[in-house]
Amino acid sequence: MEMKSLRPALFLDRDGVLNHDHGYVGSPDRFDWIDGAPQAIRRANDAGYLVFVVTNQSGVARGFFDEAAFHGLMDHIRRDLDARSGGRIDDIRHCPWLPDAPLPQWRRDSDWRKPAAGMLIDLMQTWPVDAARSLMVGDRESDMQAARAAGVAGHLFAGGNLETFLTPLLQQEFQI
Repeated sequence: MEMKSLRPALFLDRDGVLNHDHGYVGSPDRFDWIDGAPQAIRRANDAGYLVFVVTNQSGVARGFFDEAAFHGLMDHIRRDLDARSGGRIDDIRHCPWLPDAPLPQWRRDSDWRKPAAGMLIDLMQTWPVDAARSLMVGDRESDMQAARAAGVAGHLFAGGNLETFLTPLLQQEFQI
C-alpha cells in the first residue's frame, strides 16, 4: 500500500485575512482583496503548501445571503485569484450554522464553527496534511483557538500586507 506523503497546509480565514471585512460579504461586488493576499496564496502554493479557506459564515444563518451566493462568491474568488497571481485554493470549508440563528434551518451548534476546530480537522482527514508543519492565519482569537484545538500553529493577522506577513512564516519549520 502506497502512503501519500504529508504536506504542510496553510489554513486561512476569509473575512479580514483574504478580504477586507465589510460585514457579511456575500457577493463579488462587496469582495475587496487584502493587499498582498493573491500573492501570499501563490507564494504558499509555490512553497508546497496545501491552501485551505476555513470561514464562519453566519451571514447565511442571518439571511443576508444564501448558500448559493456563498458558493458563487468562492468560485469568483478562485477565478480572480488565478487571474491575479496564478494562485490556487485547494479546498474550502465554511460554517453557516449559528446557535441563535434567525433562520431556523441554520439554528444549531456546530463543531465546525470557530473557535471549534471541526473545519480544520475535516480538511486534515480529507487531505494529506502534516499538522506539525502547518499554520492557520486568522484575524480573531477564535481563529487562534481553532488552530490550537487542531494542533496547528496559529498566527494572528492584524492587517496590512498579507504577503509581507506570511512570507517569513512559510520559511520556518513549525513545532507545536
